[in-house]
Amino acid sequence: MRIVVRIGGSVVANPINTQLLAKYAEIIVLLRQQGHEVVVVVGGGALARQFIGFAKELELDMNAQDEVAISCSRLFAQLFLKKLGGYAANNVSVTLEETAECLSRGKVVVMGGLKPGITTDTVATLVAEKITADMLLKGSDQTGVYNKDPRKHPDAVKLDHLTFEELAEVFEQNEHKAGIHQIIDPEAVKILKSKRIKTVVVNGFEPQNMLAAVRGENVGTIIN
Repeated sequence: MRIVVRIGGSVVANPINTQLLAKYAEIIVLLRQQGHEVVVVVGGGALARQFIGFAKELELDMNAQDEVAISCSRLFAQLFLKKLGGYAANNVSVTLEETAECLSRGKVVVMGGLKPGITTDTVATLVAEKITADMLLKGSDQTGVYNKDPRKHPDAVKLDHLTFEELAEVFEQNEHKAGIHQIIDPEAVKILKSKRIKTVVVNGFEPQNMLAAVRGENVGTIIN
């Protein structure tokens, strides 16, 4: 299978969790050894949001805020890439074309942000579209997608399955903002809906959930 793995910055970078990053590296190597083609997209988490805050204090525009956040995500991507060793491409991929080319050489591709105006969620969906991925896996700081934000609503209910049409209805924000923190960002939702990319959102603090999802087990929230 061709798989895009999206590791949320809220999972590995709030605060920076090197043990969890190392565990994810083991999981990705195992997927590659099983014959799967894998692209990993890593978020910038609290560090990215901190630098967005600095950019705002300097009265920099939204593009500049996004650019510093992208740099933060690429730092985490570089750490992860180095931990993968020989399984990974030589450098963090910074274009969709580079990603496709590295994948064709049998390497695991690692990415952070791509360009201003889109989050790493959207990067993951654009990559999935570019390489015609069979599945997009998102490791989140929640156990799946809920009918409303569980951080604000104690009575929120986890949804085991969603259609692409239902997906957009459960989120509060429908446009991009620098540092947006929503389980799947609005632009990514639009791409998933239009391209019908099977997506599974799992608890990212348990990396083995990624393996379970690939095996077809019912974990997290399945969107198809």
